Amino acid sequence: MEKEKKMLLIINPKSGKERIKNRLLAILDIFIKEGYQIQVYITQKALDAKEMARAQGGDMDLIVCSGGDGTLNETISGMMELEHRPPLGYIPAGSTNDFASSLKLPRRMADAAMAAASGEPCPIDVGRFQENQYFVYVAGFGAFTEVSYLTSQDKKNLLGHQAYVLEGVKSLTTIREYSMKIESDDQSYEGNFIFGMVTNTISVGGFKGLVSQNVSLSDGLFEVLLIRVPKTPLELSGIVSSLLLKEEHEMVHKFKTRALRVETTEPVDWVLDGEFGGSHTVVYLENLYRQIEIRKNPSRKLLPEQ
Repeated sequence: MEKEKKMLLIINPKSGKERIKNRLLAILDIFIKEGYQIQVYITQKALDAKEMARAQGGDMDLIVCSGGDGTLNETISGMMELEHRPPLGYIPAGSTNDFASSLKLPRRMADAAMAAASGEPCPIDVGRFQENQYFVYVAGFGAFTEVSYLTSQDKKNLLGHQAYVLEGVKSLTTIREYSMKIESDDQSYEGNFIFGMVTNTISVGGFKGLVSQNVSLSDGLFEVLLIRVPKTPLELSGIVSSLLLKEEHEMVHKFKTRALRVETTEPVDWVLDGEFGGSHTVVYLENLYRQIEIRKNPSRKLLPEQ
């Protein structure tokens, strides 16, 4: 008889209009039929997913998490503290699911569950922020970055992607600039900036190709976008056009790098995968090459009623 495999299933029940509640029994049925003995944990508060992955994940054959990008971040952050890291399955259930889109994971929860249980392992890079924080797909500062963590879960559930747009419009009137020195592997920038993000994803905030058209999630490199302070309405218009049309502009810097150091004259708030990452005057970001294997491409598609 084949040995039963052990799975840790971490669920954030609040994510994305609480979608998983009506599908949980069907998902558990899929996992059991694939031969898994399941330990289920329902998160109760922030950092629960991280703690559970760290405490229990090392004894598992597979870890699966269901929630939004924040739940995925917590789960991977916990896994990064393990000596033995099992494969990871992800059932997206958030408002935007940026990283799931980049991975081309199935949209339907049952198919995502099948991919988690039996899909092909896909290695991904993980970003380290400072010494002991991690991000999966984006670390950012400045205009609009606070939108994701200041928007309440209830509002995200009610309005979905529109919630981010509404909060983003509000923040237009309070854009701040930061005096910075930014150093990558082979270049440096100084001056005043209103926005920056370090990414390992194809989609950010539902927008694809914002930083680069040529993105790999497992090449050991980040894609970086920096925007300087526009001094005139014309410069601001040019910046917006360059981002929308994916053209070059002297106020917009795009490049790839393995690591980045950012030094500022005052503390700057950072956001990691949509959650608050702290205020810092000096930060160091490093790409950790192919640290986690996420399963994708289910071995078979399920019938609609499943």
